[in-house]
Amino acid sequence: MAGIQLKRVSKHYGSAAVISDLNLDIAQGEFLVFLGPSGCGKSTLLRMIAGLEPVTSGDIIIDGRDVTELAPGQRGVAMVFQHYALYPHMSVYDNMAFGMRNIGMAEAEIDSRIQDAARMLELDQLLQRKPGQLSGGQRQRVAIGRSIVKNPSAFLFDEPLSNLDAALRTRTRVELARLHLRLQSTMVFVTHDQVEAMTLATRIVVMNKGRIEQIGSPMDIYRRPATRFVAGFIGQPAMNFLDAERLAPQDGRLCLQLVNGSILQTALMDAAVPAASQLTVGIRAEFITLDAQGSLPGRVDVVERLGDRTLVHVGLADGSSVVAEAHRDSEVRNGEAVTLRIDSARVHVFDAAGIAHHIPV
Repeated sequence: MAGIQLKRVSKHYGSAAVISDLNLDIAQGEFLVFLGPSGCGKSTLLRMIAGLEPVTSGDIIIDGRDVTELAPGQRGVAMVFQHYALYPHMSVYDNMAFGMRNIGMAEAEIDSRIQDAARMLELDQLLQRKPGQLSGGQRQRVAIGRSIVKNPSAFLFDEPLSNLDAALRTRTRVELARLHLRLQSTMVFVTHDQVEAMTLATRIVVMNKGRIEQIGSPMDIYRRPATRFVAGFIGQPAMNFLDAERLAPQDGRLCLQLVNGSILQTALMDAAVPAASQLTVGIRAEFITLDAQGSLPGRVDVVERLGDRTLVHVGLADGSSVVAEAHRDSEVRNGEAVTLRIDSARVHVFDAAGIAHHIPV
């Protein structure tokens, strides 16, 4: 197992900076997920760790060794790609054995490693099949098995589930989580899918435009997003944002007025939020409820009945909209006039720079 350190790592393509002066410590045995939209630099960062992309500047340390200038095969890591890249004319067994045979490993050792990996991944009945005889999930497990037999210091996954259908993606995600628990290996995983990140990671690195927006456990990032970008990117549905005007504090607490005139007295101390008249309130759907005594009127645009919960998209008088959560058996209908109640103790406050302000813990 290995820890990985990135020290002031930068990547430029000509004059375009993709990653700038990035520092990150990945603990030994951690399942770390790089999460962010397309083009944020997460795959480039993973490829630099693997040695598939040279760094422009900075150092990459794996298991205490400076590997910045080493070739991929000398870094002691194994990479699993979005595309399986299996040899179609070879059996599962031979696909898994190929790399070990190339370095002259003894056949007895090769067979032992393959049998162990196959049992772990439930591939032992498929070893003589060709890739074309396997499902997508089975092929992805073969690609993972091909990595396991190398006994790497760390596993690097570049969006390995994106080619699978929804049901198979869920099952394979659970298999990956179980694999990490069994191996206790360092795993670094790239995805733009927040569900994958939230369910797999011990820590998430949220990236935006080549820089780190926030690092934390899944629930820390969900409950206490550091920026408006993180708040809007994490969570399904995304966090609601409402413009608000700052009022005189009440009992020292930050007091805000929404565009419809309703007043929110937050749990934040007014003095803890930088001076500004205009702020943005963020509130998740589960803390906006349909309530006849609520202070925020609107009209239902769309109702999403998801079985375990019902989401109600409500248009407001100023033309904006919010998503609220109703009881799963709610009979609310499209076009219906409703009023909403916001749990003021659960609001997030963002300043003009998009920085979040929370109650200290």
